[in-house]
Amino acid sequence: MADCGAAPGLTRPRRRRRQHGRAAFGAAGGEDDGGNVDLWLTLAVMGGAIFLFVTEKLRVDVVALLVAVALLVLGVVTLPEALSGFSNQATVMVAAMFVLSGALQRNGALVAAGDLLARIRAPWLFGLVMMALVTGVAAFVNNTATVAVFLPLVLAATTANRWAPSKFLIPLSYMSQTAGVCTLIGTSTNLLVDSMARETAGVGFTLFEFAPLGIVFVGISMLYLTTVGRVLLPDRGTPGTESTDHIGRYVAELLVPETATVVGRTRAAALGDGPGGVELLDILRDGRPARGADLRVAAGDRLLLRGPWQEIDSVRKSLKLRFDHVARDLDGDIHAERLHVEAMVAPGSHLIGHTLAGMRFGHTYRARVHGLHRRHLGVHRPLDQVPLTVGDVLLLDAPAKAIDDLRVDRGLIVLGARAQRKVDTTRATLSAIVMAAAIAVAALGWMSIVASALLGCIALVVLRLLDPDEAYAAIDWRVILLLAGIIPLGIALQKTGGAALAANQLVNLVGHYGPTATLAAVYAMTSTLTEFMSNNASAVLLVPIALATADSLGVDPKPFLVAVAFAASTSFATPISYQTNTMVYTAGNYRFSDFVKIGMPLNIVFLITATLLIPRFFPF
Repeated sequence: MADCGAAPGLTRPRRRRRQHGRAAFGAAGGEDDGGNVDLWLTLAVMGGAIFLFVTEKLRVDVVALLVAVALLVLGVVTLPEALSGFSNQATVMVAAMFVLSGALQRNGALVAAGDLLARIRAPWLFGLVMMALVTGVAAFVNNTATVAVFLPLVLAATTANRWAPSKFLIPLSYMSQTAGVCTLIGTSTNLLVDSMARETAGVGFTLFEFAPLGIVFVGISMLYLTTVGRVLLPDRGTPGTESTDHIGRYVAELLVPETATVVGRTRAAALGDGPGGVELLDILRDGRPARGADLRVAAGDRLLLRGPWQEIDSVRKSLKLRFDHVARDLDGDIHAERLHVEAMVAPGSHLIGHTLAGMRFGHTYRARVHGLHRRHLGVHRPLDQVPLTVGDVLLLDAPAKAIDDLRVDRGLIVLGARAQRKVDTTRATLSAIVMAAAIAVAALGWMSIVASALLGCIALVVLRLLDPDEAYAAIDWRVILLLAGIIPLGIALQKTGGAALAANQLVNLVGHYGPTATLAAVYAMTSTLTEFMSNNASAVLLVPIALATADSLGVDPKPFLVAVAFAASTSFATPISYQTNTMVYTAGNYRFSDFVKIGMPLNIVFLITATLLIPRFFPF
């Protein structure tokens, strides 16, 4: 991709920046009392922001807006500068990527990845495939959104296989962060660093310029997590049945279509190597159990399966079985949200003693019965022919609009309802094509990544893959406000000479060891800050310092900018250092010390790797 204007005029912006930085630093030294006051005001605001970021007394987006307002009220920045964060290309780009990622998630484009994970029975292979899939997705989709998609899939698969989720969720978070640095759009931090560098110094990055170094980081992270990490990852226990998505064990009746892989198999081999918790109760043919030693499953048969619902659903997908939608008029709007509802037959219910077929249950309640749970699961007839009794729990497939009718019916007690994972193949495919096209257009240099991403968002709405309300809902406005509010702090540091002051101190401390040692110091400083505050906030603080440091040394600023981007985007040592770490913290039942024990060595390895390799990929 073309560098979007980075090369033209590069010398002049760098010369202006160098002169401005020296002038500002001179003001900080006492040549201009107004400049000196502005510097101290900026440092005070920055100190307060760091305190609030670390202590989390206020939300990060609120802190960012307070910073922008404080700098404006104190006269450190002008009104256009205070509002510049809202028009900054990084802010716009991050919002657009949230929308593009939201379409993939909304239309189920990533559900196939979850289905693949659900079929894997070996823990080591599951972890390896999960990390590979996450890497492929997180390089182009915001890593927070990636973890939001994969988290329930990993939890469901580990629960079904009776594995400890804590063995897999930290690798999920770490790999999403590492993959995010492979491209300019993989994480909002990369976009922020690129945007600030372009505006301040006329230096920017192409879409895949981070990729060579990022791929090395991905390889190191995957090797570490599959070897050393595998030993260090804690076992925080396996969820019991109370933690699963559905209560108890169900009996389900599944139709065998002609395309099912089970056709022609004997009764003993019907389920193949599926989950051990699923049992074949009977093969129903013409509504009756089929018997015979040489009996083989035929198209049109119905299988009665018993087991935990998630495992039954896994068998259904792997054997290509399906529910028999005999009442097509119950389908309604195929795009409408559908729920899995667990409803118990209440004491004294009018349903007791009646069969589902006899009372036309589906048409009465606008719902289909997918499973039946009862204390004694000796069912050997079609589910719609089983007389109901008190305490029976029906697993219903129902539209969201039907839930209110179910709740007010005195014969049923609704125990829970959850949205079903829905995949519309056409919409999912189109969503993926739009995302790929937006990336390809930018990669080929036909237009900037910001323009292509915005065009992709418009295409999603025009093609009705997302409606406008869904597009707005897909954006994490806390991240947008954080970016918009914190960018003026970087401007203030640059204007008042704060960045030049910090850079001079850094150069005086380690500069005599050469630019490589200074690069290591910038990386370590960014990494340390990011463990205790927002990654975007630490990037905003360090980008001006990185530029001023390169200026003082008289070298190309790109290596220092890469160090800031990579260090701010890969924070492993605390659960509060990155959004993805926070997301898996509770879900995996981790302790704070788990992240320190596993993440700190990886941080050190990345520091050494970055110090050695950044100058090779981005020479001084």
